[in-house]
Amino acid sequence: MSVVREANTAGIEVSQQEAWDIAAAVCDPELPVLTIADLGILRGVDVRPAQPGSEVAVRVTITPTYSGCPAMDTIRSDVRAAFEKAGLPGVEVVTVLSPAWTTDWMSAEGRAKLAAFGIAPPTGKSSAGGHSGPVRLALQVKCPQCQSLNTRELTRFGSTSCKALYVCGDCKEPFDYFKVL
Repeated sequence: MSVVREANTAGIEVSQQEAWDIAAAVCDPELPVLTIADLGILRGVDVRPAQPGSEVAVRVTITPTYSGCPAMDTIRSDVRAAFEKAGLPGVEVVTVLSPAWTTDWMSAEGRAKLAAFGIAPPTGKSSAGGHSGPVRLALQVKCPQCQSLNTRELTRFGSTSCKALYVCGDCKEPFDYFKVL
């Protein structure tokens, strides 16, 4: 199996996998324990020959967790900085809104990292994409500190719009829950 390598305008070659790895290592600024790949917002990385008069040889496609996510500007800058650090200037970062991001795209490793960080990961499947079926019931959220199911929601919006604030009835600790979106 051969690896396709493309040179950027600086004459540096990069494979599709190497470019993916650079982008996938960028951390989410609001949840620094997660990379954008863990979170599932990294949609694609395309390595292509630079066009005459353009330095762009790599296109990274990302999708925000929600359309008004304030972290997207920082994520775009961080992706560009990661490629510049790797000697690949001129990366193009494209934001796509459709299909809308869903917590279903979050990796199992990302969910485990959230729990280890003290944030309850999303539970259940999203109804994104027009899935129809039975009426969804709210599931009990497990405390990431003591694993108790004796928890309750304090407020629907926590430290960010994609999280809710919960408290555990057993250990009494408050914690964020990453909502199913």
